[in-house]
Amino acid sequence: MKTIDIMPYKIIYVDKAKQDVRESKAWYKQQRNGLQKQFASAIIKAISLLQKNPYAYAIRYKNIRIIHPKTFPFGIHFYIDETAKQIIITAIIHDYRDVKIIEERE
Repeated sequence: MKTIDIMPYKIIYVDKAKQDVRESKAWYKQQRNGLQKQFASAIIKAISLLQKNPYAYAIRYKNIRIIHPKTFPFGIHFYIDETAKQIIITAIIHDYRDVKIIEERE
């Protein structure tokens, strides 16, 4: 039997998503030193899952899908560029933030 290797999608972060992570890590560090590392690890794990199967997550608004890390109340908002085999992450924000903030980024 022949196995087929499926290339994972390339992850692209918009600048605002990078800023989201920096700000959240700083906030978690203020709460308890070391907590920012747990947050970053949870985000990385979720993105790793996302990269393997981005279509496992339903479209929530416009063309945006959301994955949630297991231990933090955050949503990783993304869309798929199938032609380029890319996942574009538009936001990584707390679940209680207003989605309108993210929609303005597009």
